[in-house]
Parts: sequence; structure tokens; C-alpha cells
Amino acid sequence: MWPTRPGETVGAVRAVVLVVLGTALMALSAKVSLPLPYVPMTLQTLVVLMIGAAYGWRLGSATMIAYLAEGALGAPVFAGPVGGIAPLVGPTAGYLFGFIAAAFVTGWLAERGWDRSVALLFAAMAIGHIVILAAGFGWLAFGLGLGAAKAWQVGIMPFIAASLVKNALGATLMPAARRLIERRR
Repeated sequence: MWPTRPGETVGAVRAVVLVVLGTALMALSAKVSLPLPYVPMTLQTLVVLMIGAAYGWRLGSATMIAYLAEGALGAPVFAGPVGGIAPLVGPTAGYLFGFIAAAFVTGWLAERGWDRSVALLFAAMAIGHIVILAAGFGWLAFGLGLGAAKAWQVGIMPFIAASLVKNALGATLMPAARRLIERRR
């Protein structure tokens, strides 16, 4: 997303700036929240997948790890003005850790050209959403012991329609952003 120049220092500065920007976007997207009984609905999944697609698998995953580390250290970056360890072991834990895998998968696919068409990017983001939802489902069902039926009811069903809307939004925004950036070069 950001043009690279030769030199290790420039690359490191670029990576740090992008990670800081990405974690700030994640924190902001967590604040757009619709409270639900176990896990709130936020814009975080959209931002995770867009970061993965824009940054690639390495920097996208690193950004999600940095985001979770900021939260674990107490910064109020999670949904609601919350930070600390509680969200990382509570009902949202599976989704939060799924962010890392989703950024990895979406970034990996984007690096292989899936970000060059709206349809392929939609598919890449759908796979990323499936990864997040599967991690959340697994944690709710087995980590918290809710069982598969209850975890499906509270951890998957409320998020399906929103995931499709976020995929469509992300898949159309990313190529538009790329064109805007390429025009400025």
C-alpha cells in the first residue's frame, strides 16, 4: 500500500508507521459497536481483512499481534473502552485471536493476486471472515463450554449478514483506495 524505497531503515520505519496506523484503526473500529449478549458486533472484522489485504500476510499478522498486545497491556483498544487480559480469555477471545489468522490468510491471498478484482477480494475476505467466526465459535463452544448449538446461536448467526455486508464494502473500497494511491504517485 505504501511505496517502498531501498534501504533497511526506510523499510523498518515504514513497517512501524503502518503497524501503528493499523492498530489505531483497529481501536477505532472496536468503538463502533452493537452490544450483543456474548460478543459485540463491531467494524473490527472489516478493518482486519482490509489490513490483511493492504499490508500482506506478514505485516497484517504483525499488526494484529501488536493490537492484541496493546490490549493485553491495558490500552482500551477492545470493544467498549476495555483493555487488559479479560477480553483475551472471555467470550471474545476466539474472535480476537482469529484476527491474526484472518489477516494472515487474507494477506496471503492478496499477495497472490486476489486483491486485483472485486470478486476475488470478496472471496478472500469471506475466507477471512470464516476463519474469524470459526475461531470464535470454537472458543465459545469448547473453551467456554457453551456447546455447539448455543455457540452457533450467539456466535455465528448474528454475524452472517453483517459479514456479507462488510465483505462487499471491503472488496469495493480496497480497489478504490489502491487507484487513489496509484494516482498520487
